[in-house]
Amino acid sequence: MRMDKATRLFIILGGFFIANTLLAEFIGVKIFSLEATLGFIPYDWTVFGVTGLGFNLTAGVLLWPVVFVMTDIINEYYGKRGVKLLSGMAIGLVLYSFAMIYLSIWLEPNGWWKDVSGQVRGIDNMDLAYNSVFGQGLWIIIGSMVAFLVGQILDVTVFHRLKRLTGESKIWLRATGSTLVSQFVDSFVVLIVAFYIGSDWDLWRVLAIGCVNYTYKFVVAVALTPVLYVAHAVIDRYLGDEAATRLKLLAGKS
Repeated sequence: MRMDKATRLFIILGGFFIANTLLAEFIGVKIFSLEATLGFIPYDWTVFGVTGLGFNLTAGVLLWPVVFVMTDIINEYYGKRGVKLLSGMAIGLVLYSFAMIYLSIWLEPNGWWKDVSGQVRGIDNMDLAYNSVFGQGLWIIIGSMVAFLVGQILDVTVFHRLKRLTGESKIWLRATGSTLVSQFVDSFVVLIVAFYIGSDWDLWRVLAIGCVNYTYKFVVAVALTPVLYVAHAVIDRYLGDEAATRLKLLAGKS
């Protein structure tokens, strides 16, 4: 089947977007210390009266900024319709994936795999380890999906409003600006739904952790700004100036 360059590019970008969304959900069960990973002594911050705060983040933060950068690139060339289509597909596939994971958890484990194979790796119960890693709480899944959906809607809306104000110039403003706004809301929505509503955490603790998480996302979003210019240059060269300009004009009208 022959495809034009614009269609082929959309499939490539869409595949990468969805793959990163799925991976961010799966690896997000791990909490890591950013400071310890980089070889620093963990910080001991106090925010809203909550002490002992540092950059203890879910591993999903490695990919979520990439997802939002991908959103801006897709938004630039394929508009709101393209982002909404891929976001809907991503949410559907994440929910399908977790349904299959919970089905696999329900399956009765083989005795040798559960006991003997795990002991070789220093794990007493492989089935318990498997269930603990993949069996995320329902509220965490709901919180993550609500935050993702709200974040995507905000990202698209802010992006196009800034583009109407600045035209084709200032890519950094509309892309990084929309990401910073959407990531701010995303950082708090997921915690409020998953832990304040779902686990009865104190609201101030949730807000304090959200501030720490957003600080990290803010720095990463700004640091990734040059990547946007590289991506635009590569895409424009691949499509050709005429085709790229036409796509951007259609994206703005969608």
